[in-house]
Amino acid sequence: MKKLISFSIVAFSILSSCKKKDYETVTGHPALYSNTVHELNRVVMGNNFSPVVASRNYAYANVAAYEVIAAGYPEHYQSLSGQLNGLSAVAKPAPGAKIDFHFAAILAFCKVGEAVTFPAGSMKQYVDDLKQKAINSGMPDDVLKGSEEFAGAMFKSIMAWSKSDNYAKTRSESKYAISDEEGRWVPTPPMYAEAVEPHWAEIRTMVMKDGNQYSVVPPPVFNVKDKNSKYYQEVIAIKNRRDSLTDEQAHTADFWDDNPNKLNVAGHLMFIKKKFSPAGHWMSIAGIGARQTKADFNTTVCGYTKTAIALFDAFIECWAAKYKYNTARPETIIDKYFDAAWRPHLQTPPFPEYTCGHCTISASAAKALTSVFGDNVAYTDTSELEFGIKSRSFKSFNEAAAETAMSRFYGGIHFHNSCIVSSGYGQKVGDEVVKKLVMKK
Repeated sequence: MKKLISFSIVAFSILSSCKKKDYETVTGHPALYSNTVHELNRVVMGNNFSPVVASRNYAYANVAAYEVIAAGYPEHYQSLSGQLNGLSAVAKPAPGAKIDFHFAAILAFCKVGEAVTFPAGSMKQYVDDLKQKAINSGMPDDVLKGSEEFAGAMFKSIMAWSKSDNYAKTRSESKYAISDEEGRWVPTPPMYAEAVEPHWAEIRTMVMKDGNQYSVVPPPVFNVKDKNSKYYQEVIAIKNRRDSLTDEQAHTADFWDDNPNKLNVAGHLMFIKKKFSPAGHWMSIAGIGARQTKADFNTTVCGYTKTAIALFDAFIECWAAKYKYNTARPETIIDKYFDAAWRPHLQTPPFPEYTCGHCTISASAAKALTSVFGDNVAYTDTSELEFGIKSRSFKSFNEAAAETAMSRFYGGIHFHNSCIVSSGYGQKVGDEVVKKLVMKK
């Protein structure tokens, strides 16, 4: 917890050390935006949101911030209105208003990030502190007022758009139907939780036509009797891998686990251990990429936003396939037909196996990040240090995504075929986002 708190303090210390005439340098520091995204990441983690819902928070919050930047710097950035599904228009600055667009972008991000699914007040203290530090650094009253008003206007635009994405409708739809059909998904230990978001494919995408734009090939046909069948071979491959897992493979699996609600059981004691979700992990990588390439504030916002959109659409694409095929997890099949005592290295998440969510969204995010910050950006991913997991280094975002795919196989929660196929579809989503969105002119 101390590490989480100290991370946010970095933003405030930047502000505090500034002279009053330097407020624009303070509010325009790219680290301040990254720290603000991290604060939302922390709030998302604390509110127990599923990975798909978390991606929704990041997408709308970052789009709000980006639209402020596009309004403030129209000679360099193109609005996403008319480009994102359903976003027909957004607020424009009032004539003559004095606005610090960097600060307004941060305020818009916080307001939308809090309001999309959170209880009111989740980021209030953080925002209040930012405002006070901005005042202390010399921001004039009229600039503060103008920035707040434009952030508020953008907040209204983005929230109105968000309310038509079918999220509210899916809150009241039917639950997943449990069946004893062989090879079909059923809840897994130790939580035996019900299926997460079985109607997420109905959420409006941002760039893709819908979650079924790509026709996902069927998984191998269930068959645990024929040793020559593709399905049988997939089962044996993951069982053997788990049974002979190396330390390096175990660390790879743990590093990319990103289970936001892991249930730990020790005798009669049960407790939840929280971490960032897969989308939250890639939001962190976006910040690392921005710092590694020394991106300015506006490029940083652009990188986060394109990545968040790619994550959002990729989850919808993946969830459409998951609840089309409803395939059982390796743990379920191995326990029933091969070894009742077998357990995967990672805890199995509560939704169908095919296709793999982390594999899909990682490949999509890597495409988006590469389009903004460049290919072959070598970096060390320190995202998991605050959860006690040592860092890993990569030569590029795409290399990290490829490792993510293998991590789910090492972890024993996805068949190897699922990992490979899912990465391919994630790349398709990422390519679609990169191809269709015109952001920087």
